[in-house]
Amino acid sequence: MVSYTDVMTILLILFVGVAARAVQEPHGACSPPALKAALESRGIHASIEARGLVINLPQAVLFASGDDQISSNAIPLIAEIAGVLRGVPNKVTLVGHADSVPVHNSRFRNNWELSAARSLRLLELLTSRYGIAEGRLSVSSFGSHNPRASNDTPAGRAENRRVEMVILNDARPD
Repeated sequence: MVSYTDVMTILLILFVGVAARAVQEPHGACSPPALKAALESRGIHASIEARGLVINLPQAVLFASGDDQISSNAIPLIAEIAGVLRGVPNKVTLVGHADSVPVHNSRFRNNWELSAARSLRLLELLTSRYGIAEGRLSVSSFGSHNPRASNDTPAGRAENRRVEMVILNDARPD
């Protein structure tokens, strides 16, 4: 016969195992709901999409207009996000977006270059200041070709100027 204590111990071990699997996906990646909860506990809004957990960072929060230098006001927000990223093995894609208004400065020839440079600056900050491994990060740019809103209004253009941090569903190498 098995004692009551042995049964309770086995049930406890089973419960811990099931709970751990609920948070972890194959290859050690954390599930989007668990990551979303971790971010929201720090006051950061994120949305779950098919590609993973998406943190939408508006240009007005991160950068001055037409620039790729990260604002000092954005550092506390990025530090909070980096704190969550350090705790999970998932790969992260930094995706730059722009509105359809042409860039008017000597540094960037077009919105592709500007949005790519913004993603790259964020990657550099995450790796140099917060110790996120470069091998976990990738950068892409859509320029003005993937708008979230109409470029016909100032509010729509503002929504289109963003960098998305996409915490991918899977931690496996590409």
